[in-house]
Amino acid sequence: MSPKNHKVRVGISIGDFNGIGPEIIMKSLADKTITDFFTPVIFGSGKLFTYQKNIFKLNLNFNYINEASQAQGGKLNMVNLVKENSMVELGTPTEESTKLAIDSLEAATEALLKGDIDVLVTAPINKDEMVKMGFKHAGHTGYFEEKFNKKGLMFLVTEDLKVAVLTHHIPIAQVAENISKEKIKKQIRVLNQTLIEDFNISKPKIAVLGLNPHAGDGGIIGKEEIEIIAPAIKELSDNGILAFGPFPADSFFQPEKYKSFDAVLAMYHDQGLAPFKTLAYEEGVNYTAGLPFIRTSPDHGTAYDIAGKNIADERSFTEAIFTAIKIFRNRSEYNDLMSNRLQPRKMVVDNGIDEDLPDDGEA
Repeated sequence: MSPKNHKVRVGISIGDFNGIGPEIIMKSLADKTITDFFTPVIFGSGKLFTYQKNIFKLNLNFNYINEASQAQGGKLNMVNLVKENSMVELGTPTEESTKLAIDSLEAATEALLKGDIDVLVTAPINKDEMVKMGFKHAGHTGYFEEKFNKKGLMFLVTEDLKVAVLTHHIPIAQVAENISKEKIKKQIRVLNQTLIEDFNISKPKIAVLGLNPHAGDGGIIGKEEIEIIAPAIKELSDNGILAFGPFPADSFFQPEKYKSFDAVLAMYHDQGLAPFKTLAYEEGVNYTAGLPFIRTSPDHGTAYDIAGKNIADERSFTEAIFTAIKIFRNRSEYNDLMSNRLQPRKMVVDNGIDEDLPDDGEA
């Protein structure tokens, strides 16, 4: 089936149900025509979602199933992980809400690995509470890297602004020691490939930020730009990747500058995420690039302070769903194109014998 005609099966993990996860999930799925575009598969609890949909006065009907392979098109499918009542304490993380967040994530990931869903969209989790319960990672990215046995790239995206970060969830005091020329080259290659494969940009232009104020100011405020970042950019440029910089981070995020590039690589978490969330908070999507499977999430957290007040904005979560679908289709078409390029074409020659020719037509 053509990727354009395939109704993508979107798995959804619910995050911490005492935060805004169930609210933004249900608001994103509230339009009656939503299942015309994709097949939702939520990994959660029927009784929990019924309780919360009544709080938010949402008219939703779920198709309860035991596993994702039973999902039906045209319905809001719910893999019912917990059949008992859940104790809801909106605004406060609990052991029960944390356990279900972990169970939901693990069940959704297993379905992704088995091919029962095509993409995964994750609602916000409470990392601290999950670690206390034995979860071994400081966030979704590390978890998926272990599950898929491949390093990922934290990539925040909108239509106009795309920001990746070189170092993820580490203390600021450890950032400089975690930056190397090889790591920069590796991550820019991943970024370049995901722009081509997942976002359909044929010759991406990538801006690279400096680490220090004013990008080191010629070495006065730090040597990393001269000794590490600039040499990495030059080596990549010499090999055909359109990487530029390093640029001073404090003046880069002006529309006339960042819109000249297809993506930006920041050196550390807040250097990239602070301006991204300021410019694109309502529509921003967190995408874990570089992995064999597609995972997106909204660019915000559990928001316990507004949980249960029916004021959570679902737009980032909705964007996460449709971004995952778009990436799935782009990647499928790219893979089909690459596969077809490798296939020899048949032609009939004068002697009536079919001969294989290379794809470029040269005999």
